[in-house]
Amino acid sequence: MPRRTATMLASTLVLIALLCAGVLITVPYAEMSPGPTVNTLGETRGEPVLRIPKHKTYRTSGNLNMTTVRVTGADYRMNLGQAVVGWLAHDSVVVPHDTLYPDGKTEEQSTQENAEEFSQSQESAKVAALRELKIPVATQVVVSTVVKDSPSEGKLHAGDVIKAVDGAKVEEPGDVAELVTKHKPGEDVVFTIIPAREAAAAEKAGREPEGSRKITITTEKAPDTEQGDDEDRAIVGIRAGTDHRFPFEIDIKLADVGGPSAGLMFSLGIIDKLTPGSLTGGKFIAGTGTIDDAGKVGPIGGINMKLVGAREEGARYFLTPDENCASAAADTPDGLTLIRVKTLDDARKSLEKISAGKTDALPSCSTG
Repeated sequence: MPRRTATMLASTLVLIALLCAGVLITVPYAEMSPGPTVNTLGETRGEPVLRIPKHKTYRTSGNLNMTTVRVTGADYRMNLGQAVVGWLAHDSVVVPHDTLYPDGKTEEQSTQENAEEFSQSQESAKVAALRELKIPVATQVVVSTVVKDSPSEGKLHAGDVIKAVDGAKVEEPGDVAELVTKHKPGEDVVFTIIPAREAAAAEKAGREPEGSRKITITTEKAPDTEQGDDEDRAIVGIRAGTDHRFPFEIDIKLADVGGPSAGLMFSLGIIDKLTPGSLTGGKFIAGTGTIDDAGKVGPIGGINMKLVGAREEGARYFLTPDENCASAAADTPDGLTLIRVKTLDDARKSLEKISAGKTDALPSCSTG
C-alpha cells in the first residue's frame, strides 16, 4: 500500500476514533444558555404579568423585561463532544454538573426549590415596591411549617397567625423559639393564634383578623440534645415565619419560571403601574436581581447568558446587580448598556434618568 494512502487511512481511523470517543465518553458537566425574557409590564399567554385589580393604576409603555437562563436537566449526561462545542460557543456556558445540582439534588427537588424561591421573590417584590412608594405593609408572624409527628401536629397549622406565646406578644419569628425554649421539655406552652383560614378570610376582606384562640402544647426535647444533658432544649415542632398583609391585591402570573432573580424587575413593574407617567420613557430595559423586603438587590447566577438573551430580544439597557457587575462588564453584548444597581431606589432613579434622556449620569459597571 502506498505510504500516502496508508497515512490517509490511519488519519481517517484516528478521526473516527476521536469522534466515537467524543460521543461515547460522558463528562460531569451541564450547560446554561439564554432563556426567554418577559416584559413585566405586558402579558404572557394572554394574561397580564402584573394585575392590580382594586387600586388605581396608570398606563405604562416600553419594556421592563425579566430575564431567565435555560439549564440542562439533572439526568442529562453531556458527552465530550457536546462539552467542547459548549466551551467554544458564545451563547452558552458549560459548568460542572454539581454547580446546578449540588449534593446529588434531583431535577424534581431543584424544581421545587426554585418554585419556592420564586414565590418568595414575588412576596418580597410586592413589599419592596410598596415601601418604596411609602405605602404601609403590615407584617405578622405565622406558622411556616409543622414537623410531622411533633407535639404541634394537628394543633397548629401552616398559615396560623401567632399573636403571643405564654401571653407575651410575638413580633418577630425569632420571638417564638426564644419563648418556647424558656421551658423545659415536657412542660406546657400556650400559643395565642388566629387560625389560617380566618386570617386568610380577613385579608381578602381587607380587615384585621379576629377570633384568636389559645392552644396548649406540651414541649418535647430537641433531637440534637442528649438524654440527661443540662441544656436540654424544648421544642414544639414548628418553624415560624413572616407573612405580609397588603393594603390591596397585587397578582403576579408567570408560569414555568423559578428562582428568585426576577424580584427586582417585578418591583419596578409594580411601581410603574402604581405611579403616573412611564417609568421607562418607552425604552426597552431588561434586568435581573434578587430583592429583599427592604429593597436591597442581590446577585444572581448566569448573568452573561441573561445579557445575551436580553440583547437578542432588543434590550438597550440592563439593570445589573452590583455584585455581578465585574463579570457582566467583562463580556457585554454590543449595543447593551449596563447599569449598576444596589437597591430598588437605585434602579428607580436610573430609570428616571433614562426616561429624561440623562443617560450620561447613569451608574455603570466596570471590570475593576
